[in-house]
Amino acid sequence: MRSSAWVPLTGLAALAHGASLSDICTTSYATTAFPATDLIPGITLDPSSITTALVTNSSVTSDFYPSSVIDYCNVTFAYSHNGRDDQVYLQIWLPDPSIFQNRWLSTGGGGYAINSGSSSLPGGIIYGAASGLTDGGFGSFDTNADAAMLLANYTLDYETLYMFAYKAHWELTKIGKAFTRNVYNVTDDEKLYAYYQGCSEGGREGWSQVQRYGDEWDGAAIGAPAFRWSFQQTQHLWSNVVEQTLDYYPPPCELEKIVNATITACDPLDGKTDGVVARSDLCALHFNISSLIGEAYSCAATAGSHYSSATPAQNGTVSAQGIQVAQTILDGTHDSAGKRVYFSYQPAAAFDDAATQYNSTTGQWGLEIDQLGGEHIGLLVYENGTTLDSLAGVTYDTLKDWMISGLLQYYSTLQTTWPDLTPFHTAGGKVIHFHGEADASIPTASSVRYWESVRSVMYPSLSYNASAAALNDWYRLFLVPGAAHCATNDAMPNGPFPNKNLEVLIDWVENGVVPVTLNGTVLQGENEGQEQPICAWPLRPLWNGDELECVYDQASIDTWHYDLNAVPVPVY
Repeated sequence: MRSSAWVPLTGLAALAHGASLSDICTTSYATTAFPATDLIPGITLDPSSITTALVTNSSVTSDFYPSSVIDYCNVTFAYSHNGRDDQVYLQIWLPDPSIFQNRWLSTGGGGYAINSGSSSLPGGIIYGAASGLTDGGFGSFDTNADAAMLLANYTLDYETLYMFAYKAHWELTKIGKAFTRNVYNVTDDEKLYAYYQGCSEGGREGWSQVQRYGDEWDGAAIGAPAFRWSFQQTQHLWSNVVEQTLDYYPPPCELEKIVNATITACDPLDGKTDGVVARSDLCALHFNISSLIGEAYSCAATAGSHYSSATPAQNGTVSAQGIQVAQTILDGTHDSAGKRVYFSYQPAAAFDDAATQYNSTTGQWGLEIDQLGGEHIGLLVYENGTTLDSLAGVTYDTLKDWMISGLLQYYSTLQTTWPDLTPFHTAGGKVIHFHGEADASIPTASSVRYWESVRSVMYPSLSYNASAAALNDWYRLFLVPGAAHCATNDAMPNGPFPNKNLEVLIDWVENGVVPVTLNGTVLQGENEGQEQPICAWPLRPLWNGDELECVYDQASIDTWHYDLNAVPVPVY
């Protein structure tokens, strides 16, 4: 029995498993393998839009898959939503039939981008998967959602919002899986494994699929997801409002000194001195940055570029004002009554949101509004199409109001924190969720909170340890020592990074090999190539000589749990 999406195929299409890559990489072949044009009700696929391009000996490298040389067929085509006069383009890379392993991979984007271009697709080819991305209908593969989300009268285009939030990826999956089955002649009684991989906004997009369409997926490798959107995007402004409220704008070199000194002080707390803070929780418990007051800092002048302004040489000592700013940022968002609204970054993470700009006329450092936070307020709070260019009158309470009102407005779209994953779990799905412990864009605690929310909602009658074990059977969270946002960290180059997550996920899904620890590889620095295991939450790393132990430490676990008592509803 063929899939309901199957259309009559030529003899060439029916022999896909015996064909070469050049055989299947033609417009005529792709046309014969095209899904039924009415595969999804309300959507019309356009076979006349098909293009194909054969690519061979392409060298690819990334933090998310091993460096490789690959061959693939790049197929693009379009579809439209009936009555909308729109056009959504998909790009699908097809591996050679000889290496195809009955796998489909969807990939996500970052920031306001719904895809990561060609940087994510190679991971699927390496592991024998057809790999796809979408342009969301925003105008091109390079057009971001923020460029398409407002109508001419500066009101929100809700169809674009829904496409960005979850619809476009669901459509990509349904269409991509049907096309893949047809290309490789995978019948209904054969398994086509479906995987997702993405980080940051791409991680949020992945969770949007797992939460809503769980039975579509076999596995997801998700990094540092940008979910809890109204909190996440607004909290980028927390550092700016702290500086404004305390009326001190630290020179970048002062904050860099605080970070580097924190790394030096907290590096040994995991039992291993390697330039990496693997236990930011112990750092929070045992290191007081106030001890750095009076320590000298020095940074050379920098030349300006197209992307940044020139800065003068910076020399001085860490001030009490600088420490107050840094500590207030680390304490996380609070309202004027001192109640907690949200959390912040871990000790030893960079203070990227607190970047200040130099005024060459006054010779002073001043406010530089974080772009992501400022755009969120302009686009999705005020809906005026401009980025916030002033924080005049903005207080801690203003940030709280923005976060809570955004929670209400975008709960069903961008919040993406639904904690009941029963359909996905029942279907046998597996998740590898990772987050850099020194992430300076999305707080690491954000991922911990979601994992804990799923644990408490799905296993309410079990003890903490029993519920954690039950959840770890199919959903594992790994905090990556020293890693930055979806990337390695130049400030801690000896830290591992999990660049084989898709391989590990496939082994878990298809062969039942549980990732008790996650494989990490040092991708830079003096220890490049060294393999290091990464512990699964809630266990934390502790080295005993050259042996890593993953230990249960209640005091450390407690540092990751926050009472958001300024918010009147549960925040998953």
